[in-house]
Amino acid sequence: MKQLIVNADDFGLHTEINKGIIKGHKEGFITSTSLMCSAPCFADAVELAHSCPKLGVGIHLTLVGGVESALTAYKIPTLVDRNGKFLPDYVAFAKLYYSGRIKLLEIEKELRAQIEAGLSTGLRITHLDSHQHTHVLPGIAALVQDLASEYSITKIRNPRESVIFSGGFAAGLGRSIGRAGLSFCAYLAEQSAKRKGLRYPEHFFGMLAGGNLNERLVRNIIEQLPEGTSELMTHPGLSTEKLGQIFTWQYHWEQELEAYLSLANQKLLQEKQIKLINFGDI
Repeated sequence: MKQLIVNADDFGLHTEINKGIIKGHKEGFITSTSLMCSAPCFADAVELAHSCPKLGVGIHLTLVGGVESALTAYKIPTLVDRNGKFLPDYVAFAKLYYSGRIKLLEIEKELRAQIEAGLSTGLRITHLDSHQHTHVLPGIAALVQDLASEYSITKIRNPRESVIFSGGFAAGLGRSIGRAGLSFCAYLAEQSAKRKGLRYPEHFFGMLAGGNLNERLVRNIIEQLPEGTSELMTHPGLSTEKLGQIFTWQYHWEQELEAYLSLANQKLLQEKQIKLINFGDI
């Protein structure tokens, strides 16, 4: 049997992202989302999620991306800048963390605060994942897995995308190398997650083409979907023009949303007898 989780990341980052995710759930086949618990539009996302009982909601643990932290800066001084914001990306984070300039204890405090903020919403939290996949970095992975067990969150993202999969996306060398590195980290994290009894989808898609998915690329994934449970990570939203002025990632938010509103893709799911689920169904 083929089962598919379509998980929309960055829920809570911006109202246009929030609205896009909900539209993709109500009118398309987005089944799950990941809530950023320190992001500026967190409260708006929580309110919307409460109106969608079939939408799976996980916690998108955040240590990078220029987002403000859940804790005040003086409590986690090595983790944020003077304005209380995280480093821009996982590369900058890894350089400081592995050189000993970010304290693991501060990471633990911040992640606890984010998890507790998510649990306090009254939403049924289905899983943990993270912004830019920092939860699979060596050293961070063990901490996140232990926190998942402590807070009785039994499902976790395993972003190990096959290094030979392209799905028709023409990726540059830098993106391909980045995918390979993160997939290797995910493989290592998977081994310890398995020992700790955490569950995760067997297959993962959406890393190589992250921010660039469209109707054709999603159709290619559906057509090649393997047996078992797969997660497709996506970044839908409304108003790419507005979001592009704020975030410099060159994502195609509206294009990704259209992939899940596509009637042709919805029909293909039915023809392939692919069951749509969220992390809570694993």
